[in-house]
Amino acid sequence: MLEKQANRKPYEQAYFPPVPNKFTIFMRTCVLWQLVRFVSFNLMITKLLIKSHH
Repeated sequence: MLEKQANRKPYEQAYFPPVPNKFTIFMRTCVLWQLVRFVSFNLMITKLLIKSHH
């Protein structure tokens, strides 16, 4: 049978999701880094398409 999970009390540590640190927030908001990721992803997809058509 299924076991019951213990009820979590509000405002316990396990109740909140992890919060990103300053470096993570910077990487998510840096336009230059997003451009690098965009180009990299597009090159990977293009390479995949070229291989599949030959």
